[in-house]
Formats: sequence, structure tokens, C-alpha cells
Amino acid sequence: MSFFREEFTARSAAVRVRFGAGIRKTVADEIDALDARRALILTTPQQAAMAEEFAALCGPRAVGRYTRAAMHTPVDVSEEATALARELQADVLIAVGGGSTTGLGKAIALRTDLPQIVVPTTYAGSEATGILGQTENGVKTTLTSAAVQPEVILYDAELVTSLPVAMTVTSALNAMAHAAEGLYARDRSPLSSLMAVEGLRAFRDSLPGVMAQPADVAGRGETLYGAWLCGTVLGQVGMALHHKLCHTLGGSFDLPHAECHAVILPHAIAFNAGAVPDLLAPVIELFGHGNAGLGLWHFAKAAGAPMALRDLGLAESDLDRAADLASANPYWNPRPVTREGIRALLQAAWAGRHPAI
Repeated sequence: MSFFREEFTARSAAVRVRFGAGIRKTVADEIDALDARRALILTTPQQAAMAEEFAALCGPRAVGRYTRAAMHTPVDVSEEATALARELQADVLIAVGGGSTTGLGKAIALRTDLPQIVVPTTYAGSEATGILGQTENGVKTTLTSAAVQPEVILYDAELVTSLPVAMTVTSALNAMAHAAEGLYARDRSPLSSLMAVEGLRAFRDSLPGVMAQPADVAGRGETLYGAWLCGTVLGQVGMALHHKLCHTLGGSFDLPHAECHAVILPHAIAFNAGAVPDLLAPVIELFGHGNAGLGLWHFAKAAGAPMALRDLGLAESDLDRAADLASANPYWNPRPVTREGIRALLQAAWAGRHPAI
């Protein structure tokens, strides 16, 4: 099918992207290319050992480590890390990890305008965007700014071979959500649509093999390729209902980010499928079952993804408040968003039922 539109605007950020097994070992060269000398390395507590590896790769360029990156980018954590960056007089940030660490790097960059080198260890895709989500007082807000767009991304398949299978699946579905919603974005372009379909295809083809052989570097490389494509879509177009729901559930109920995306994706896509059947036709072609949401639901189930919000810790008594929050100030969406519609969607997702079609 053709993605031609008679009118469109395409955006592309100036980001240096490098792929390759072992490419992380060139990080010192990337610091030098940015004319930087003092690197602050960022990780989560669970990946603190990775900070030491990168400190060794950077040599004297590494002036500090901050290993307290947290899910949903809490503002107090960002402020603490920013203070350290200023104290150390850092002139470049190296974020090693998934969306939590990438978000922290962006939050520091927002406050300091420091350049960022991101080395992803999951498929979150946020490294390819100028989007930052921050959480304060139980509310998650997002902003888009060139100030938070990373300058360099190093995709090293060796770093994701040890990613547990369960996290591999949920992280992949998180990335796929960017592409699926990008297909019906009102500011989509032929380029973003092409990348969305190719990103979804890459995950469809590579994820089953990676689940069977997690250490397969070639398969992991294709999943990272899918993550880059899906993340780039996220950076180029606006998102809709799916992302609004996940931001609400994550920011206000502290649900795990990737798992939340995995559960909500089929339901949100099914909710919108009737409004834009032509735009979601590529999803049916890739995943079958005659409905884009149902095809994604079966793909997620076959991959062993979590299927119910209740299994993530959300109480049924929370659904009314979640529906209220998600339907207040909703993102643009191809189908009108009502409180009743969102409440029904959340009920099905909470119970783990098939998405309504």
C-alpha cells in the first residue's frame, strides 16, 4: 500500500546513530567528537556495574557516576542528579540503560543543556525522541523539546543479550506501541508510516527467535533496529489514547512502564480500529486476526506478555479514578474519547479479556 499524502510535514532530528555488536567500546571517541572532556555516567541502581564498565571505557573522561535513575523520571531524582552534574562540571552525559536512565539524562539536559550519549539496554525507543515525561506529586507530564533530544545513540546488540525474556517481551511491545499509534497520528508523514510498518515487522520477525535464543546477537540486533524505528516514529509524530492511558496508569498508580504498555496496547488499538481501518490495515497484514487490536493481543499472548492490569497491581477499585484522569484533558485521538468508553476499555484490560472490537 502507498502512504502518500497530498500534504504533509516531515521532521527529522540531527542525531548520530550507530549500530553494531561491541559499538559501546567506541564511547570515548564519541565523547571526543562532541569536544567534551568530563562525562557523567548514568544508570539505575540495578545496572550500577554497567556504570563501572563505561567508566573504564571512558578512562579519564569519566568524572562521576549517578546510579539512582528511577522509573517515570521523578523530579526529585532529576534535581539531585542535576546538582551532581553541576558540582562535577560535567560537559557530557552518558545514559546507559532503558527508559528510566534515558529519561534522567533528558531531564538533566533540560536543566543544563548538556549533550547526551545514550546506550540503550532495552527497546524503549525514547532515546530517539525529544520527548521527556516527568513525575511529581503522583502526576506524570510530558514535554517535547529539542533541548532533550540526545545527540548520539549507540545500539550495541551485545548489551541486550542478557535482557531477561519477560522484559524483552514487554519492552518490545512498549516500542511497538509507538509505531502502532504513529500509523494514525494526525501529523504522520509517508516517512513516519514507512518506519512504523518496518519497525513492527522487525519485531514480529525477530522477537520469537530472541525468546527461543536470548543470546543470539543477530536476532537482538534486529530487535534493536525495530526499537530505533519505532522510537523515531514516536519522536516525529504525536501519540494518542494508548500513550495517554499508560502515562495515567504509570504516573498516578505507579504501574511498571513497559508492562503497562504491553497490556494496554491491544485494547487501545482495538478501540480506535473502527475509526481508522485503512490506516491500521498494515497491522492486520502483519499480525492477522481481522482486527489490528486483536492481532496484537494474540501476538502479545503468544509471546508470554502480561495480559491484565490486575496482575500489575492495579485494584479494580482504581478503575473509576483512572478513567476520570485519562478522560480529562485527553490527547487527540481518531475516535472521540468518552469517560464511559475509557472505563469499559480499562475494565477489559484489568480483567485480561479480549479487546472489544
